[in-house]
Amino acid sequence: MNLPHYRKAAFLAGSLFISSLTVHAQQPDQLWGKNAEAGKSEKAKWFTEAKFGLFLHWGPYAHFAGDIRGKRYYGITEWIMQRDKTPAAEYAKLASGFNPTQFNAEEWVDIAKAAGVKYIVLTSKHHDGFAMFDSKVSDFDIVDATPYKKDPIKALAAACKKAGIKLGFYYSQYQDWHEPNGGGNTWDFDPKTKDYSSYYKNKSLPQITELLSNYGELGIIWFDTPGNMSKEESAAFLEKVHQLQPNCLVSSRVGNGLGDFKDFGDGEVPAGIVKGAWEAIFTHNDSWGYSAFDQNFKTPKEMIRLLAEVASKGGNLMMNVGPMGNGKFPAMSEQYFRATGAWLKRNGEGIYQTTYAPIPAQPWGVMTHKPGKLYLHVFARPHNGKLLVPGFTGTAKKAAMLANGQAVTFQQKGKDIWLNLPTTLPDERNTVIAIEYTGELKEQTAAPLTVSAQFERTELLAQAAILKGNAQTKSLTHSYYFGDWKHANCIVNQKDPADVASYQLRITDPGDYKVMLQYAADTASEGREGLLELTPVGKAKQTYPFQVLLTGKHDTHKPLLFIDQAVAVVHVPEPGEWTLQVQPVKAGNELFRLQKIILEPVN
Repeated sequence: MNLPHYRKAAFLAGSLFISSLTVHAQQPDQLWGKNAEAGKSEKAKWFTEAKFGLFLHWGPYAHFAGDIRGKRYYGITEWIMQRDKTPAAEYAKLASGFNPTQFNAEEWVDIAKAAGVKYIVLTSKHHDGFAMFDSKVSDFDIVDATPYKKDPIKALAAACKKAGIKLGFYYSQYQDWHEPNGGGNTWDFDPKTKDYSSYYKNKSLPQITELLSNYGELGIIWFDTPGNMSKEESAAFLEKVHQLQPNCLVSSRVGNGLGDFKDFGDGEVPAGIVKGAWEAIFTHNDSWGYSAFDQNFKTPKEMIRLLAEVASKGGNLMMNVGPMGNGKFPAMSEQYFRATGAWLKRNGEGIYQTTYAPIPAQPWGVMTHKPGKLYLHVFARPHNGKLLVPGFTGTAKKAAMLANGQAVTFQQKGKDIWLNLPTTLPDERNTVIAIEYTGELKEQTAAPLTVSAQFERTELLAQAAILKGNAQTKSLTHSYYFGDWKHANCIVNQKDPADVASYQLRITDPGDYKVMLQYAADTASEGREGLLELTPVGKAKQTYPFQVLLTGKHDTHKPLLFIDQAVAVVHVPEPGEWTLQVQPVKAGNELFRLQKIILEPVN
């Protein structure tokens, strides 16, 4: 097979002793580093304050735009070579058509600046093995293998430096479908003959060295898919980065629990607060690389709320755009990122340099926090305009909307603050109210969950439950299209009446509420009986039996279907504290996989 050969690798590689690895099917946890524990670096201060990053997946797959060798592939397009099993030599010939003549680095950075992002991470080499820079290690790069003949990364580095935006590079350190010894390509190259040590020594580490040496100061090297790399192998990559650029951060996908900050799975927000440096990564539509027929873009409302949710748990949101093969951003990505940036210009104080709030999310939205300031991100206005902030242990002094400076009157009664909202909020997507306070806001670890008739619904999420017996929460990964990963936090392993999931509630409005269970259940759970109990403090409990319905089997590579089963209409005669719990009626198979309980007021 006529493949481009490595060049000038030996002097860059240094010493690295690597054992042979076993090729395996890429499951989600292996793609982003199983059991990663990174996120405790002291030098990550700029990162934890940044809150919003821009991911850019760009390579020859953008030229194919989801269609290769006459076949259309839905789902993620950056994996199109692997999905099509395109021979490496043929892919290289097809990739030679990649010619992004309309690429303008300053235009990209202008969009990023307008969007309010603080750092950019670009794919320098994805799994197809193609380098988006002028590599002296391999001829399979944009300068040597395409008619473009220029180094876009050099231009991007200069534009980022000029604009004051941190730049980082994504690099696939294990998978390389172009190389006989790289991970992943089993349709061209026999896994039994692969010499991973040679690949790491002669291409992967040398190209990392080039990236760290030739493009100025970098903020991040964003590794991906560590595969079966050992801890020593992952550590060698981490050490190389820190040796050449001591202030450059390394993502947890370097593998084996290492790295300076933690990345969760593609499209995953953690269930609760995570302390330390971390980010959630999402793509703007369904694919990471450009797809000509994927128009499912996240709206500004979705982006703004997702950014607030991630910040409320202490992390960053890095949102991806797949630039087109000609070098331009998709028009809708540019439009929606600029709209998000316009919101941040008015409300960024409630995002940048904040961390998680000591008070949990409420039916109206989420909160972020700085010393002396609590930011309320109001997604839903209470019908009566009275917004409750419970568990407020400080002394509130002032409240105002960030967007227009309008003062918000309030009353503090013990640990409750009631704010009086205007009839119309400045921004129905997310109105941010800053409460200035003195004293200390103590973290509320066991606060009851607020249920109110002033909202269309209240959702009791799986992660907020108090669990007994063998009940536990688990993130169930599934997907719609290929690689379009979804993550559902569910209560699982309820097999016995002692396996109880309960919620402590504070119901602020009397009346009737319809209770629905949102769950998934396969054939082993179908027909199982469960019991819903609602107990007011100091009074007799109300019990509601139900039977579990079939939704379908869990497969990580298929959609996981949930049903909203209404099981009761309950009556609440007066405000107060209640306990709501769910458990099996008798021992047997798992009851179901419960994602949330929904309470809707009956009008």
